[in-house]
Amino acid sequence: MKLEYFLLIVTTLFVAVLPATTHKHEKHTHKERMEDGSFSPKNAHHFDGAEHHSEFDHEAIIGSVKEAEEFDNLSPEESKKRLGILIKKMDLNTDGFVDRHELKAWILRSFKMLSQEEANDRFQDVDADNNGLVTWNEYLKDTYGMETENEIRDSDEQFVEEENRLIEEDKVMFKAADKNKDDNLTPEEFVVFLSPEEHPEMLPLILEQTLREKDKDGDGKINFKEFVGDSAKHHDKEWLIAEKEKFDNEHDKDKDGVLNGNEILSWVVPSNEDVAADEVDHLFASSDDDHDDRLSHDEIIDNYDTFVGSEATDYGDHLQNIHHFSDEL
Repeated sequence: MKLEYFLLIVTTLFVAVLPATTHKHEKHTHKERMEDGSFSPKNAHHFDGAEHHSEFDHEAIIGSVKEAEEFDNLSPEESKKRLGILIKKMDLNTDGFVDRHELKAWILRSFKMLSQEEANDRFQDVDADNNGLVTWNEYLKDTYGMETENEIRDSDEQFVEEENRLIEEDKVMFKAADKNKDDNLTPEEFVVFLSPEEHPEMLPLILEQTLREKDKDGDGKINFKEFVGDSAKHHDKEWLIAEKEKFDNEHDKDKDGVLNGNEILSWVVPSNEDVAADEVDHLFASSDDDHDDRLSHDEIIDNYDTFVGSEATDYGDHLQNIHHFSDEL
């Protein structure tokens, strides 16, 4: 009976999931933080706990969520062919190899392209009258479903308070991104609004908002209790120990027991440089087969599934998921 049930599930899974892609194009606004306080979605998409997300690798190389989804449906042959075109662009000095500096520069370029793509998509959603500008009311309606800020949404007082806080933070960012102060955001200004963590002029506002939210005792610093916040209620002692280790060794640079200024910004706004460097390390560890600290064109092509994926990669992922499911039966 168990075997028959398993075969039924296998058949259903193949029919249901093989044509699908593994990418999810989520709408990230600057108000959405990760559990650790981070403004940047990039780090969170790279790893989920100990699990590595291959989608991150693909998007970091291709520079587009949409094109990465297209690669998921390509044959291995076509995927390798298109990757070959990208490799030639990565190899800036045309020496037949992609070194760490070239790969990092390419990934940083991809990060900018991903942010631009996301902003373009969101801009089209928000610009209700299609006049090439986004007003505050257009953003308010698209994001919160509200015509005005004073609209009563919910009887839950805590929900209303939290939503009002987010709206107020968004409004501050909106005004700061509006460089010419005409109460509209151009596509260029909208990118700054949507991804303030990538624009230095917006970092003081991020710091102010973080302190307003996290600094419970109002001393202008973040202690460990404020660092973990309410999350501590939902985790065990081992989690707290791990977070304390992270607080002391990764974030508290001057070892004074609290986070302040740039330490806070380093916590909530992971550096694209650091994220790109980590990604370079990962890709080299996965693909530098002869360990000469550079990637030949052939090494990248041979590991095409790591760099860009293909229909075959998705097929393999589904087989692995089914195998795992069978082990649990």
